[in-house]
Amino acid sequence: MRRLFSTLAITSCLLAGVPAVSLAQSGLILFGGVKGENQLSYRTDFGGQSNAWDRYRFRISNKKLKVAVAQFIIRYPEYYKGTFDPKKIEVKAGDKKIALSEVKWDKDNHVLEIFPQEAIPAGKNVEIILSNVKNPSFGGMYYFHCSVQSPGDVPLSRYIGTWILSIQ
Repeated sequence: MRRLFSTLAITSCLLAGVPAVSLAQSGLILFGGVKGENQLSYRTDFGGQSNAWDRYRFRISNKKLKVAVAQFIIRYPEYYKGTFDPKKIEVKAGDKKIALSEVKWDKDNHVLEIFPQEAIPAGKNVEIILSNVKNPSFGGMYYFHCSVQSPGDVPLSRYIGTWILSIQ
């Protein structure tokens, strides 16, 4: 009986210490995630319903674009089973529509590459509009990561942020 009480006492002390350790590690994220400063805003025009047609409006703040942009690279997860129409993708810088030279959709590597005809200057608010999108059959959270390449002899890829897309 005495052994049982001492075992219970030690176990309760160990369990009581776990929340204190957890509170001390405020940066710990158990299920993964994107830091607040790396989250980009977006909007779905038709509600983000699963297995429905939609339009995504991915926004990039002028504070995020510290270099000129010659290419946008959008990576999405393997489990995202929606479809895109590369002919229905447009880019706006401020209120001005930007002419695109090419849009590539690499289905196998889960990447959209968008090439403006002319580099977009640094410090502009940008909106990437994906029209005629077929949402995946199943709802969920999908992380779309955005990088840009700056113009120049050796284009450097820079991470801009992540859109956390929610499909119902």
